[in-house]
Amino acid sequence: MDRRSMLKHAGIAGIVAAAAAPAVHAQPAIRWRIASSFPKSLDTIYGSAEVFAQAVKSMTGGKFDVSVHQAGELMPAFNVVDGVQSGTVEVAHTAPYYFFGKNEVFAIGGAIPFGMNSRQLTSWMVDGDGGKLMGEFYDKYNVVPLVGGNTGAQMGGWFRKEIKTPEDIKGLKFRVGGFAGKVLEKMGAVPQNIPAGEIYQALEKGTIDAAEWIGPYDDLKLGLNKVAPFYYYPGWWEGSLNLSFYINNKAFNSLSNEYKAVVRAASYEAHVTCQARYDARNPGAIKQLVAAKTKVLPFSQQVLEASFKATMELYDELAASNPDWKKIYSSYRNFQRDQVLWFRFAEGRFDSFMATQKL
Repeated sequence: MDRRSMLKHAGIAGIVAAAAAPAVHAQPAIRWRIASSFPKSLDTIYGSAEVFAQAVKSMTGGKFDVSVHQAGELMPAFNVVDGVQSGTVEVAHTAPYYFFGKNEVFAIGGAIPFGMNSRQLTSWMVDGDGGKLMGEFYDKYNVVPLVGGNTGAQMGGWFRKEIKTPEDIKGLKFRVGGFAGKVLEKMGAVPQNIPAGEIYQALEKGTIDAAEWIGPYDDLKLGLNKVAPFYYYPGWWEGSLNLSFYINNKAFNSLSNEYKAVVRAASYEAHVTCQARYDARNPGAIKQLVAAKTKVLPFSQQVLEASFKATMELYDELAASNPDWKKIYSSYRNFQRDQVLWFRFAEGRFDSFMATQKL
């Protein structure tokens, strides 16, 4: 083959190679920042944002760089939605129910009392109407929501005294995340919304009487077993907690279709990784807590039934006063009803049997 023919074929090969290369590598360099609502010390929940950032960077050959900033570094933990709305940062990684004060519907995107478990909630968000309905709702706040992790069912928290009846909840100064406080307030408690990094000190000083965070692995890291002896379960207000990446809509819509796909794929990786970490690490942590003489106790049937009754009353009140709630919770509840029925036949029976066996 002569030199001219070689150059000709080399040119054709180059064109074919360029056409076959992923289009994402041809995109311009981009830099985003994530404002987290969590401290860096919590490698599970904060770590979800790091998984997201690393996935975006890897899938774009380093051209799309996302930096993660813990609570308080760029803005306070509970200001991250305002930061995204205004465009101060491109992304927030947070628990949606922190912002129920803006509208109670925020809580549906995260966790509501006696809500769905992690698999059920993920299925509503991904394959049910949840993603569409919540997306329409968040559009009012200049936000594009993506899943950002799930903690699974949570524990009921740490208490200075035993909780045997609903009467024991009255007057209790209780650090509880977001929307659950509205139910506990109906039951006579005094809810407090305190960031993770401040819970230990508040419980130690007696500023609060009880506190919940997530579960054994994180609670052990926060040292909550050192300042309260009674550890209750389950956290009926969080049968699961869906975390979210809130992305500024202008920032997201300015991306190419390839980069949008990368961002969505990264959110799914973060979502699955977060849940896997909690499921993998909580068993060992609960063993450590029991070995350290923590008194792990179930909420009584009486407490659970009173809590459920107060919750349903609240939901009826919200349906009458908040059109957004009525519309979205109706979809949520119908989906949950079918999920609970299905889980009774397979998952529930299997799990209850396995819980009685020696492995």
